[in-house]
Amino acid sequence: MYQVLLYSSCIVAVLSFLIALNARARVIEIKRAVKDLDWDSIANLTGDIATVKKTIQTLNNRMSGMNSPRVNDEQLIQQFMQQQQPKANGKMIGG
Repeated sequence: MYQVLLYSSCIVAVLSFLIALNARARVIEIKRAVKDLDWDSIANLTGDIATVKKTIQTLNNRMSGMNSPRVNDEQLIQQFMQQQQPKANGKMIGG
């Protein structure tokens, strides 16, 4: 029983060491990639991302407008006229 625990703990330790080495290699790769990056470049990237986001939002709004059902202008005018017609209440005004 103790041998199983000993071997399993050794296997877990080796696996965790390998995972730590992998993480270290990834961090070194990221540091190497952003070594020449300065604040001006970050500001430019942020502005570019904002521009692209605004363009995508505009395109999505246009596409949504194309798919929305259109109401005929004549139907709107008829509905408005029906609402504006005076309703008779049975009273005579005047003469």
